[in-house]
Amino acid sequence: MQLKFLFAPLSSALILCSSLGASAQVAPAAFINGRSIGVGVGFSDYSLDYGQGRRMAGPVARASVGIFHGFGVDVSARSILLFKPDSLTRMRQNTFLAGAYYEVPRAWRVRPFVRFAGGLGTIDFPSRDPRYTHDSYTVYAPSAGVEMPLVHNLYLRADYEYQYWKRYHGPRDLNPQGVTVGLTYYLSGMRPHRFRRNQTNE
Repeated sequence: MQLKFLFAPLSSALILCSSLGASAQVAPAAFINGRSIGVGVGFSDYSLDYGQGRRMAGPVARASVGIFHGFGVDVSARSILLFKPDSLTRMRQNTFLAGAYYEVPRAWRVRPFVRFAGGLGTIDFPSRDPRYTHDSYTVYAPSAGVEMPLVHNLYLRADYEYQYWKRYHGPRDLNPQGVTVGLTYYLSGMRPHRFRRNQTNE
């Protein structure tokens, strides 16, 4: 696995978020106000774990509900179907995952998060048997990333995910992994974090 190709775009996204966050207004204290409901879209760049140097990309959609003090649940659907290498006659990886996440409230506007999800993965693959080119597997996927506000309830989101497709064609797991950059919109009146300045008595 050529991990350097995965960490480079993630590092760039983190640097971008940090730079934007540093230029934004800083609030000394932050607090969570009720539940949050978010919907988002993004674009993923993934290593397929299907031979050396094979990468593809595709869209992802996500919906989340904050529950309590940074903890929440979400669902996501991703389809890695674009930019198929010439060496593969057939390839598509889809995942449909549900999971739990934890967001860390920070004094700065950049907010880290971690997530663990599981669900279903389907794959179209090259095969000598024309009757067997598609299958489905149980998938587990830890991930981590950052979010930062852009305007109003719109947030920039970047994350890295590592997938475990259990017992893919035998005892080993398939491990696609990659970076996603996208946007999350929190419904009006339901923003997960509000920022305020500390007030001192004169």
